[in-house]
Amino acid sequence: MCRREAPDVERFAREHGDQVNLIGLGTQDNTNLAIDFIEKGGTVSFPMYWDETFISWQVFGIRSQPAAALLSPDGEVLAGWLGAFDEAEVLRLAAEY
Repeated sequence: MCRREAPDVERFAREHGDQVNLIGLGTQDNTNLAIDFIEKGGTVSFPMYWDETFISWQVFGIRSQPAAALLSPDGEVLAGWLGAFDEAEVLRLAAEY
């Protein structure tokens, strides 16, 4: 997630937190910049994690940011997006689980 889309993701998390669980995953920059992003970006309704190894990028096939992945309750990747995620598609897929 980047600063530009953070407000939209935060809004989505607040509006649909009863349907999906969101997490943020930071990989670029450093831990202090990630903390600053959380504090200044206002992402408070979902947890943010840090992966300085970039292993998460390999697992989810991410090549650039912003990116998103939708996981089933058992961890299966249902869909992935580069750029902004499709909110309606996220809700449609989540409703199936």
